Amino acid sequence: MELVEQSMVRRARLRIGLLVGLAIGVLLLLAGGISYAVLVRSQEAQIHRELAWGTQHATIPGPPACSWVFRYNGLTTDTGLNPPPAGFPLTGALRSVAATGSTEVTTVTRNGTTYHVRTESRSDGVVVQAVFDARFQLSDRRHLLLAFSLAATVGLVVAVLTGALVGRRAVAPLAEALTRQRRFIADASHELRTPIAQVHIRAQLMARRARTGGSATSLEDLDRLIGGTRRLGEIVDDLLLSAQLAAAPADRRPYPPVDLTALVAAAVAAETERAAERQVSLAVDLPDGSLPVPGVASALRRVAGELLANALAHTPPGGRIDVSLRAGGDYVEFVVADTGVGFDQADARRIFDRFHRGGGSGEHRFGLGLALLQEVVTSHRGTIEAEGRPHRGAVFTVRLPAGRAPEVPERASGIRRLRVRQLVDR
Repeated sequence: MELVEQSMVRRARLRIGLLVGLAIGVLLLLAGGISYAVLVRSQEAQIHRELAWGTQHATIPGPPACSWVFRYNGLTTDTGLNPPPAGFPLTGALRSVAATGSTEVTTVTRNGTTYHVRTESRSDGVVVQAVFDARFQLSDRRHLLLAFSLAATVGLVVAVLTGALVGRRAVAPLAEALTRQRRFIADASHELRTPIAQVHIRAQLMARRARTGGSATSLEDLDRLIGGTRRLGEIVDDLLLSAQLAAAPADRRPYPPVDLTALVAAAVAAETERAAERQVSLAVDLPDGSLPVPGVASALRRVAGELLANALAHTPPGGRIDVSLRAGGDYVEFVVADTGVGFDQADARRIFDRFHRGGGSGEHRFGLGLALLQEVVTSHRGTIEAEGRPHRGAVFTVRLPAGRAPEVPERASGIRRLRVRQLVDR
């Protein structure tokens, strides 16, 4: 499937590049053709004006080497002082105009050049034939064509390179979208496989007991089934949040300010009972006032909740978790430190990889948890760091840019006052 997508992306890139190159090439040809036509038209007009002047005044104000004027009185032809080129004057045209009294304009190609000839009868009965050698104009045209050919060659090369660049940039969103789609499918398949299998097995066991007339379904079996479905819902929420953050990161749109103090206080309050069950002490150090950060409340709530859940999962009974929140100038720092199993500092970056499982993970799911946290934090223009030592705990530090203080609801303000610097012993 991935090879098919890569082939499709390459074909789209090549097609766009060829179309862009073809469009630029056509524009170059059109510009060159117009320039050449304008030059030829202007030269022809100038030549005909000089010929008309020559036949009327018996002289041409051009270079003597490329213009001649002949006079024919019906008997003899005066060629002037400038020797004419071979084949001139055109005696047939002189006699024809002398007989008819009309004007004849023609073009003769000989001697490796082109001659423009105008034969006209004047009022005094003399026939005048003006000849103009267009060798210099033809040379200008050849030079123009040569210059245009060189420019067109360079332009086509540039067009191909530009087309390739434009094609790459134009197809980049398609490739990125396909990558995100493939990653989303892989995430969903990896994350949902185990919980779906567990729910299916538990449902089969309950159905088998019911068919064989065994003991009635226990509340414990129902609780496990409900827990499995709840886990499925959490995984789906994680996948959807990850997809939303990838599709519309925070640096592309402004977010309203969120009171991080109230949000962290609510997350700590939600974990109080579980900490008591695990006999883990929970120390909280929150400021009295609000600490606003621009962002999505649900996503930032997931950050606080996941870090607390991660600390609880890795802290044995009798351990301690410290939660602190403080302002640091233009940023807000949220820290969760525990005295749990910790991890090797060499794995500090790998624990944010998707589906990473560290030693001693226990029942905690690492699939998208910490990886999703990193996506949330970076999409809010923040940073997340992890420090740890084996069997000596871990410290997670989240820094988010500070924002304007929002309107704090009365309920959140009350939670904050109750939870500031509170030590809960389990």
